[in-house]
Amino acid sequence: MKVSTKGRYGLEAIVDLAAHSTEGHINLKSISERCGISEAYILQIFLVLRRAGIVDSIRGAQGGYFLAGDPSEITVGDVLTALEGPLVPVACIIEGDETSCDRYKSCATRGLWESIKHALSDVANSITIEDLVKCYRSSLAENRELEYYI
Repeated sequence: MKVSTKGRYGLEAIVDLAAHSTEGHINLKSISERCGISEAYILQIFLVLRRAGIVDSIRGAQGGYFLAGDPSEITVGDVLTALEGPLVPVACIIEGDETSCDRYKSCATRGLWESIKHALSDVANSITIEDLVKCYRSSLAENRELEYYI
């Protein structure tokens, strides 16, 4: 499975949103500037995430986006599934789609693909946005320690 830019950028933007959530509603321009992602692309991503119930928004001059739930309860799997679809290495093992392959019942590698699917799912669903925010803040702190001024 290859995660597209939509999945990668979406996850990065969600982490940024969560990291700055104490500031209130965050506008897309701020996220765009911090992440180096176009505002138009983040808007497309957030529209999908809003439909999935991961983010919410308030319109108007003082509006912006915010997480629809606690960052400790939103997983990487939630975000990637909303943006990418099912986390599967091959299409024939998507639940309910067994009929798409005429060799499904006799496939010698189906067990392998299902094991990979479960491993992907287990990892993606065990990491929360809060975990990523902690890593993000930790890496920022490490980078600050390495800055020298003369």
